[in-house]
Amino acid sequence: MTNEESKFDQLKGNVKETAGNAVGDKALENEGKQDKAAGKVKEAVENVKEKATDAIDKLKGDK
Repeated sequence: MTNEESKFDQLKGNVKETAGNAVGDKALENEGKQDKAAGKVKEAVENVKEKATDAIDKLKGDK
């Protein structure tokens, strides 16, 4: 997963949440909140993976 994909998940969740709120659909609003949260978690995991890779590369002398 890339940061772009996780950002898209967050955006999609925000749209669902807003739409659900606008029409009074609590299920859609909650689904949007879940999508947004999942996107944030995916982004955090991706950031940790990148930092770990950078640290390993520095230890190995690749960068």
